[in-house]
Amino acid sequence: MKAKVGDRLVVEGTRHGETRRIGVVVGLVHEDGSPPYMVHWEHDEHETMVFPGPDAHVVTEDRRETPLTTL
Repeated sequence: MKAKVGDRLVVEGTRHGETRRIGVVVGLVHEDGSPPYMVHWEHDEHETMVFPGPDAHVVTEDRRETPLTTL
């Protein structure tokens, strides 16, 4: 997984009732775009360092105009 500042990180809910979490990558630890990422979460406006798991994917900045329901 690779990301750059401005990309979205989408984490799907893995259990029944869990909702999808969407955040914007605001910082990188590694210049090559590999994890972990500093992410600003849209649902509660806080920032955390994220080590994405298999339930996560990156939506690049150039695809941000595409509704997330189609990705």
